[in-house]
Amino acid sequence: MSRIVVLGELNPDLILANYTSFPEPGKEVLVEDCTLSLGSASAICAMALAKLGNEVRFVSQVGADSYGDFCLDILRKAGIDVGYVERSSATRTGITVSVSSSKDRALITYMGALATFEAAHVTPEVFAGFQHMHTSSYFLQPRLRPHVAGLLRQATGLGLTTSLDPGFDPSETWGEDLSRTLEAVDIFFPNEVELHGVTGEDDPERGVRKIANGRTMTVAKLGAQGCLTIANGQTLRQGPFPVQPVDTTGAGDTFNAGFLEAWLKKKPLAQCLRWGAVCGALSTLASGIGNQPSAKQAQEFLDRHTAI
Repeated sequence: MSRIVVLGELNPDLILANYTSFPEPGKEVLVEDCTLSLGSASAICAMALAKLGNEVRFVSQVGADSYGDFCLDILRKAGIDVGYVERSSATRTGITVSVSSSKDRALITYMGALATFEAAHVTPEVFAGFQHMHTSSYFLQPRLRPHVAGLLRQATGLGLTTSLDPGFDPSETWGEDLSRTLEAVDIFFPNEVELHGVTGEDDPERGVRKIANGRTMTVAKLGAQGCLTIANGQTLRQGPFPVQPVDTTGAGDTFNAGFLEAWLKKKPLAQCLRWGAVCGALSTLASGIGNQPSAKQAQEFLDRHTAI
């Protein structure tokens, strides 16, 4: 069992699944299913890490409202320490609407507490006794963003390893501050769209090589093309696993958890990619986070299946 601090945003997702056609202004479309689920990349990753059997502490801010109650109740039931989640009466809990299909999804987010969570809420005692710090949604947390590099360095100075999932930049400017922040992180988890935005490269392998800084390992999540990383100058690839997705919301965050599950146990890098890929794949078999695997379920699937 690893002990992991996850620091980041906390809000629910309203998932509108399997649309007849993608909505356009002035038109109405139908979906086959609707689910209110725990959302936010950081929290979904935390849930996946807990499901895999790890001890997880979550650090965030929510409003003093029903959405905040909803999110905290789910985290507590998963055994996650929420003692460092601030309840604020000055803001509301955010929400994301995910318009989802088996192939992809589009997200619409009301920021709420995502816009007010800041580094002042993160004290050194948060990291005491833990071995890894993960954070997500770099571009969606404007008050936290300028201090992420400092928090990563603080965690490193206390002996923790670190990881960062950038999430999508709604402004699509992909600021230069991210490159400076990467100098302070051990593992970087962009998907193919984010990697292209950060590097300008269409080819993921070229993108990973371009972003190399001599310290950070970039693990690129490529959807139906699997994932890749580069170690010691050599490219390692992992293909996708044969599943029929129901909902892809949160698959990348569950991938992060699967990779970290293996990496923190010091498994070979190829196995880390396999664990990320299988956890991400299995999470797509139900709407929301209802099918995040346990370590036993992931291993049983790996024993029975090979990647494409």
